[in-house]
Amino acid sequence: MNEPTRETPTAKASPELGAAPILAAAAEPNLPARKASIDDFLKRNAEVLEKDRAEFQTYLIAKQEAAVEKAKVAEAAAPARKTRMSRRTMLNVAVGTAGVAEAAVLGYNALGGGTDTGIFQASGAGPQQAHITREIVDSKADIKGRSLGQWIALLPTKLGGGTYALDLNSNRVLASIWYWNYGDYNPISHHLCAFPSSDPYHGFEFVNSTQGGANSLIYGMPTSVTKETAPPGTNIYRVRFDGTQMQLIENVSETTGLGLGVHVTVNPKDAQSYFVTDGQKDIAACFDRTTSKVKAALKFDWVPNVPDLRDAWIKGGTLTIKKIYPDKTTGLYDYRGTKGNKIDWEMIPMGELFVEEGSLPGDAPLTLTGADGTIWHPEGRWAATVVRLCGGICILDPEKNFDPAAFLQFNKDSQAQYPVEQIDKDTWRVVFDKIHSPGHEIGFSPDGKFLVMMNNLRENNCSIFSCEDPDPTKWRKVAHVEDPLWRGKYPNPFHMVFSMDSSKLYLSILHPSPAYSGLMVVDTKTWTILKEIQGVGPDLQTPAITYDGKYVLTPFSGFQRQSSGIAIVDTSTDTLVGILPSNGGHHDCVIIPTKLEHMKHTRSCTL
Repeated sequence: MNEPTRETPTAKASPELGAAPILAAAAEPNLPARKASIDDFLKRNAEVLEKDRAEFQTYLIAKQEAAVEKAKVAEAAAPARKTRMSRRTMLNVAVGTAGVAEAAVLGYNALGGGTDTGIFQASGAGPQQAHITREIVDSKADIKGRSLGQWIALLPTKLGGGTYALDLNSNRVLASIWYWNYGDYNPISHHLCAFPSSDPYHGFEFVNSTQGGANSLIYGMPTSVTKETAPPGTNIYRVRFDGTQMQLIENVSETTGLGLGVHVTVNPKDAQSYFVTDGQKDIAACFDRTTSKVKAALKFDWVPNVPDLRDAWIKGGTLTIKKIYPDKTTGLYDYRGTKGNKIDWEMIPMGELFVEEGSLPGDAPLTLTGADGTIWHPEGRWAATVVRLCGGICILDPEKNFDPAAFLQFNKDSQAQYPVEQIDKDTWRVVFDKIHSPGHEIGFSPDGKFLVMMNNLRENNCSIFSCEDPDPTKWRKVAHVEDPLWRGKYPNPFHMVFSMDSSKLYLSILHPSPAYSGLMVVDTKTWTILKEIQGVGPDLQTPAITYDGKYVLTPFSGFQRQSSGIAIVDTSTDTLVGILPSNGGHHDCVIIPTKLEHMKHTRSCTL
């Protein structure tokens, strides 16, 4: 996602920030104006993005200078060696990665720079100190007629308002669906997950969440849609491919009254239920596949210790988790469209701190938790909801109707767990003394031994819990993966997928747009970084692995009119072997499972 970025907040609001129009006249201290202009939001985003780019370039240039000095010392002490890259190659790749900053990275690597890194134990400090192989990709890579196997990749087109299926054997698009045709005039085709099909070429089914409301306006693209006229949208669609075309078979939001628009994950135990979780409403709901009835719905709310946005999470507070129920008369919930939104548009990736800044207007930003995704343990024994602004994960018990069972805190300097206290039959709370950093994507390893979360923005690392104990209150932090290049907000670890045998973890590594992002390979036996594939494309998103374990596919975005495609990595060598064309602007990628056991390798267990 080519998302806006923001500055790291200070303890006190600066005079310049306080004077910004978007912070004018709030009913509570530091709350954004409810009717704040989208132009103000975009203007502020542009200012922050420009500052982020400048800081990122300054940092990389400083790294290059340090590397040059290091190389001079090494050259004086040892025989001269031939560098792996020529000056011409470095400049050519720098042009391909759209920025002088990337040239600094190349120079840094070509000169042998790079403090080592690897497993950063939970009890240790600092990034990995072992050598990291960094490989710059060939921007002209193509698969030269290679078949990727009999697999079908499903990709939502984000602002395109639809989804299509790509045959990886022939590179032919098999079918597509566009929700505009069904009367949804503001659909952002956001996330999806597919049910297993023994013969997906002749039929499969998937669930697709979509956003609406003001979300389409935050990307700064010309449109006649306004905040006041934007259709509410936010629907959950069940779609079936019959071997020839895709057909919409149900709008689950209409059936249940729950309009949720972010992550979708299918229960890997039996594929008979699925979660949809929305971070604008802080609601996670589990639906029965056959009847579409809601098995359980939980709402997450935050009460800060300090009623000021800039300190509302840093200085701690109380997380309340409450089960919610439909109206007894109608049998429906009252959360269609934008109803229940705490903020007017999505808390975008790397945008968690916009909430603290006051750049996201809405009805209730101070109560926001950022609960926008729920994954499943590979055996279906547990579910886990990421609570982004609390930097942790709430573990839910499916055997007890998804009652909260534990809260894992992934920040490096925090305690491993915070107690979950049950208040009454349907209410639980977790009390925090402080929160060091927000987090984002989460994932279980396919063997069920580890649970991973990305600590973004303030800490910028990948944190790992051991989850082999049958009691989740005894799961413990065992490692932190850190790269010396991860400083500040960028580069940072984002989406993930594990190898089939759980021995490797693939991470997309975001750089500030328009610089090209890359993929990182981590050894899960030692939690050391094995390799980084740099310069793939802007806004590298969700990796997916073919179920024979041979290839990792990762789309890079184009929904803001930038370069786009689907990167193909050969897992036997962890090298980029090709880039498939794609103009959909994707934020997700799911390969249709052909067996139930494949579900543990899908978006159901890793985001």
